[in-house]
Amino acid sequence: MAKYVLAIDQGTTSSRAIIFDKAGSIISTGQLEHEQILPQAGWVEHDPKEIWDNTREAIGQALSKANITRHDIEAIGITNQRETAVVWDKNTGVPVYNAIVWQDTRTQAIVDRLAADGGVERFKQKVGLPLATYFSGTKIVWILENVEGARAKADAGDLLFGTTDSWVLWNLTGGIEGGVHATDVTNASRTMFMDLETLQWNDEILAIFDVPKSMLPEIKSSSEVYGIASGHSLLREVPIAGILGDQQAATFGQAAFDQGEAKNTYGTGNFLIFNTGTEIIHSKNGLLTTVGYKLGDAPVHYALEGSIAVTGSLVQWMRDQLGIIKNASEIEDLAKTVKDNGGAYFVPAFSGLFAPYWRSDARGALVGLTRYVNKGHIARAALEAIAYQTREVLDAVNADSGVPLTELKVDGGATANDLLMQFQADIIGVPVVRPVVAETTALGAAYAAGLAVGFWSGLDDLRANWQEDSRWEPSMDKDEADRLLRNWKKAVTKTLDWVDEDVR
Repeated sequence: MAKYVLAIDQGTTSSRAIIFDKAGSIISTGQLEHEQILPQAGWVEHDPKEIWDNTREAIGQALSKANITRHDIEAIGITNQRETAVVWDKNTGVPVYNAIVWQDTRTQAIVDRLAADGGVERFKQKVGLPLATYFSGTKIVWILENVEGARAKADAGDLLFGTTDSWVLWNLTGGIEGGVHATDVTNASRTMFMDLETLQWNDEILAIFDVPKSMLPEIKSSSEVYGIASGHSLLREVPIAGILGDQQAATFGQAAFDQGEAKNTYGTGNFLIFNTGTEIIHSKNGLLTTVGYKLGDAPVHYALEGSIAVTGSLVQWMRDQLGIIKNASEIEDLAKTVKDNGGAYFVPAFSGLFAPYWRSDARGALVGLTRYVNKGHIARAALEAIAYQTREVLDAVNADSGVPLTELKVDGGATANDLLMQFQADIIGVPVVRPVVAETTALGAAYAAGLAVGFWSGLDDLRANWQEDSRWEPSMDKDEADRLLRNWKKAVTKTLDWVDEDVR
């Protein structure tokens, strides 16, 4: 039996390949960043060809660093940025347009058009999602309506759509030479097209969006053999056996398999997922209802999710657009040069506000400024913004579930920031816990793939792998935490009603 499982983590800023052993430990990693294409305000794109090229190179890096070959890999798992839409020609394998990224807001007019009959919650009972630019459905519509020749090709059955898991899977299994066109239930649940109860594409909603069903991938479980890597791949003949959208993968990697368990991922955005078991719970507090995971023929598990658009990407923005820091890791030291935020609050509504507000008319604001405020205060305000947004989502989860969380499991790159993690514990008032393996997104995809081929025997194996690394206990006076949160909520009100017909 092979010794390892390889996970492909196709994320918003980079594509990675990570090799795990049976204990869930990282053996090696390959990683390449891809370009963030920003054609105009509110538009965010990626080059799908660059993503695929980088994925292949990352696989080569990981195998080389571990000094192993495909014969040592038992299975491949895929995890991905969930709502980013790729549309390509099935006959040539060439995308008809760049991938439109989940953060992109160009489809607001399409959202407004669809919401004119029934409001933004028109389809929420069936799909668990409000109408918003976030999800991939409206991105497909935009491509069909704006890319020359796309509508005719789609109607002729020549175009395929997929989130980036489907794009990677199709290419990895041969592309135009018999590539598998499939996705899993977690990614399908982020399109606005999948019925949460039947786990199938909803023909009525597709007709309203005017999207041909022939474009869509086949919906599969999160853990089964979808296909075999083609002869053109370094991983040829290895089965691809797990797919989970990135936030569901992180939840799975945190071993939050059961009802009432939750995690919060600190990545480009922040995503808090609360497992509701086999029950569909429709949020009354601005959360999404989504699929948590489905293992083969076993019952599907659902979840509530609080999606925050801009957290880690705020730090990236301060590095790339403002030049305040040279590396993302420098923000902690800069923030430590001051003892508090100096009265400054940073609301990073660059793509509007996601949960729990769902206000596409919001735009970013830095408020409370005086001449006293320096770049250290701004750095601290940026980190604090991540924690405030998480607190508001956690409040919504507690209200919907009726069972307040007693601790918050965390993962993702920003959990290495001790200042942020301590402030997070202070502002939510419960302990924050980080596992030994912080790369839980890739680990979750590896787990799903390994379960499908018997590399791990069951969920108990995976629970046994989870180990606590660090814990931050709340230490701030409650009155001070309440004061900070009150001012944050006041700052949020300054970002609303910004976008209108002549401001985009």
